[in-house]
Amino acid sequence: MSRIAARFKALAAEGRGALIPYLEAYDPDRATSLELFRAMPAAGADLIEVGMPFSDPSADGPVIQAAALRGLKAGATLVGVLDMVAEFRKDNDETPVILMGYVNPVEAYGYERFCKDAAAAGVDGLILVDLPPEEGAVIAAPAQAAGLDIIRLVAPTTPDARLEYVLAHASGFVYYVSIVGITGTRSASAHDLAGAIPRVRAATDLPIAIGFGVRTPEQAAQASSIADGAVVASVLLATLAETLDEQGRATPQTVPRVLEQIGGLAQAVRAAGQKPE
Repeated sequence: MSRIAARFKALAAEGRGALIPYLEAYDPDRATSLELFRAMPAAGADLIEVGMPFSDPSADGPVIQAAALRGLKAGATLVGVLDMVAEFRKDNDETPVILMGYVNPVEAYGYERFCKDAAAAGVDGLILVDLPPEEGAVIAAPAQAAGLDIIRLVAPTTPDARLEYVLAHASGFVYYVSIVGITGTRSASAHDLAGAIPRVRAATDLPIAIGFGVRTPEQAAQASSIADGAVVASVLLATLAETLDEQGRATPQTVPRVLEQIGGLAQAVRAAGQKPE
């Protein structure tokens, strides 16, 4: 059983959903990013989504765009991101790690080589936001051979027929994009989510995590109880950015502030539990 499947199974047995915080690799520098990465599980992260900095993150709002640019300025490369995961795995062999990014750097790296190297580093799943299922054959076989889950995104606007097609090519979990638009710009209501998630459940047996607009502990609790997990990204990166000095460098408050925020989110998720189906 993969780490992702094992973690969701364990959380379901506990009667609660997952908290999945987002980390932009190398933001604002490699050392600070790795320190935060290593400390996230103890703060309450059940799975961790690691962003691979890219110069044109088209699905992301201004907060994640800025974080990606800071990461690139700090020297982020795919090799460097995988090395960070390998460093994380020296102390943690249980927390699932999902890489999120865009297809261009992976294609340049080479799909088969990337999947092999990612698996060797300890990566569990991949989200390539701009690679549609129709073109996913380029990575499907290499990912399967390497034991990597390909996590697909679906949205409120995904028609039923399309939903079935997309999810037929998914593994690990389903990422439900709760809003129409880019990350970090607004949030879906609990009413909207409660009405939308059953449609996704009818099309898959995979766990469902809600992202794109989960910002507060209350929203994380709602999302993780309505679905199986909550992805929290932009608000954590905004907190990190607030702690940087005038030159954009980390300060003594950077890691503690973000970890404190993750702790508050985790506490809310754990307290909420899951609604019975």
